[in-house]
Amino acid sequence: MTGWAQRIGAGVAALALAIPGAQPSLAQDSGQAPGAQVSSTSQGGFVLKLNSDLVLTNVVVRDAKTGELVQGLKQSDFSIYENGKQQRIDTFDFESVDKATPLNETTVSGLAAGTTGSGSKAVVVAKPEDLRNHRLIVMFFDLTSMQPEDLDRSVAAAQDFLKKMMQPADLVALVSLGDTLKVDQDFTADKNALIHEVAVYNGTEGQAFAEGATANSNQVEDTTGYTPDESEYNDLNTDHELFALRAVAKSLEKITEKKSLLYFSGGISRDGIENQASLRAAINAAVRANLAIYSVDTRGLQAVSPLGDASTGSLRGSGAYNGGALTTNMNANAATQEVMATLSTDTGGKAFFDSNDFAPAFAQVERDTSAYYAIGFRSTSPLRDGRYRKLTIKINRPGVKLEYRPGYYAPADFQHAGKEDHERDLEEQLASDLPASDMALYLDAMYFRLDENRFFVPVSLIVPGSQIPFVKGGDKDKATLDIIGSVIDEAKRPIGHARETVKLNLDPSLQARQKNIQYTTSFNLPPGKYQLKFVVRENQTGRMGSFEAEITLPEMKKAPLKMSSIVLASMRQPSKKDTPLVRGGQEYVPNISHVFRQDQHLYLLYEIYAPAHEKEAADAPKGSKPGISLLSSLELIQGSTKVYETPLVQAKAINVEGRDAVAIELDVPLAGLKPGQYLCQLNVIDDAGGSFAFPRFAVLVREAAVASSGATGTQPALGVSSPSSASATSSATP
Repeated sequence: MTGWAQRIGAGVAALALAIPGAQPSLAQDSGQAPGAQVSSTSQGGFVLKLNSDLVLTNVVVRDAKTGELVQGLKQSDFSIYENGKQQRIDTFDFESVDKATPLNETTVSGLAAGTTGSGSKAVVVAKPEDLRNHRLIVMFFDLTSMQPEDLDRSVAAAQDFLKKMMQPADLVALVSLGDTLKVDQDFTADKNALIHEVAVYNGTEGQAFAEGATANSNQVEDTTGYTPDESEYNDLNTDHELFALRAVAKSLEKITEKKSLLYFSGGISRDGIENQASLRAAINAAVRANLAIYSVDTRGLQAVSPLGDASTGSLRGSGAYNGGALTTNMNANAATQEVMATLSTDTGGKAFFDSNDFAPAFAQVERDTSAYYAIGFRSTSPLRDGRYRKLTIKINRPGVKLEYRPGYYAPADFQHAGKEDHERDLEEQLASDLPASDMALYLDAMYFRLDENRFFVPVSLIVPGSQIPFVKGGDKDKATLDIIGSVIDEAKRPIGHARETVKLNLDPSLQARQKNIQYTTSFNLPPGKYQLKFVVRENQTGRMGSFEAEITLPEMKKAPLKMSSIVLASMRQPSKKDTPLVRGGQEYVPNISHVFRQDQHLYLLYEIYAPAHEKEAADAPKGSKPGISLLSSLELIQGSTKVYETPLVQAKAINVEGRDAVAIELDVPLAGLKPGQYLCQLNVIDDAGGSFAFPRFAVLVREAAVASSGATGTQPALGVSSPSSASATSSATP
């Protein structure tokens, strides 16, 4: 271990406390590590693939008759089996709170922001060796599920533990879940600081996600009337709670000591198999982090009445008299405890239900972590199939009993992960502050005004075909891409979402591996500044790439020349869609790389909105509308020399009815241009209004392809969506 206590974010503010580093004191044998595979390469070298996933489990050894802890055992006294197959023990250590060296620091890491701004939270980093033999406890208060009286009970129990039971070897951290997950106090041995922070929870924190009516365990509504179905709301709430537990576990996974989490909750509801992926992810993260969860139902001992409590209306029918209502209430109460019980059982902890005395939960944590043997091994199974693996630990001492976690779920690679896991991975990467860089990805967005308060925003993404592992399917090259994206406004609110699975089924003659694969989607947005983020994953190996960009949709009311983005394209394809990108039944496929070949055309499309009208002539017929006068041309500049300019295009009438717009198209064949980089200047003049614009952009022209691939353009296009349409045309030859 080289250091600890680093704050880690996971979509929500997560617990600090991560130690980059190694294991407890260990004894290793020489030779090839379990799970290692050696393969030769075509160049005559060798590649060593090593499974470095260390499985940690804690074993408490007690005398079978007296229950006293048994100490002094050695590594050779233990044997560990995974699914009946013996494993080699790689790490072995004995930890006891009686051997702990008291820490001088008040706060171990001091990274929590806190709710009171106490100045005592200085940043002090403990040495790795100081953590040995300490008891690490996280108190997790789920404010989203507790009623005020439940919160009072849990706070009182926590304060009682801190005042009367906390030992010098204990390091305690405080975490709360409201509208966000917060570390209110990092691991500390300072009782006063902890007691003060716990008191803040006592009814002062707002509840962000109160449960819906269908999740309340002691309320029976009148079933003859209308009851809204809030199951989907409760499912989202449950995911929120389980993701928070997973975030805490992942932030602790680098600390090899055993850790305990006291989870104070008013129950977690689950609807059938809903939330199964979230539950499995939370349990797996806790097991890998060597974190045992002790669930405490803060509702305490409940008197479940067949008539419901005072918050519900009177029952109708015979349910109150034949036992039906009571059974419903009992089942609902048990259902909210089932997830908590699963979390505790599968992580090596214990659940505490139906009691107003929470002291046994704290006592159990102390009992389980007073002294234990930490055993680590690397599985000899190379499979990463995500399946449950049963652990069996044996000892060569008679008259003792062992307490340990009965098993764990193996890591799952992309091929063995389930659909829910795949979807969760995409959502997490979309929410992550860190980019995914396994795949190259580029994104560009443009805009066209639909009306004064709405823009059509096409978004194009390109992925190099060389990054996609195409597989042969008959006479086609096949691949599947998962694409997810979001639009965030300036207030950090998500206002647009895209999700699509694109199946590629391409003719080999297209040589897709040597080209760019392009995907286009669209949004309708009001004026403002937005952040776009997209994630693309190929579904052969699960590699992902992400890209973020900003786009500003301007308020055009006061702009002298109101103009859309300029679309550059090397390809147009037939389309029946009604969008600004479609002109005369041909859809412009944006070339966002601005790279063209000599055997292609440079197509330009842009729109001018609300152009000024010319003055009406004195002899104009009565009732006639004055015309407009828009002038456009494109100049190509190389170095300081203008090498080409298109003929002037003039538009004299609105050609996009309903949007008061003029769409202008330019077609420039590139055969007459030499390969190289060009600076393009688009000249746009509203002659009637006296306004103008001269936007510039760069393009790269390459030599013509040696052999035609049978494709029109530089990249295949994969999809589009959204509304509207519009033309003035020019074709020029350099």
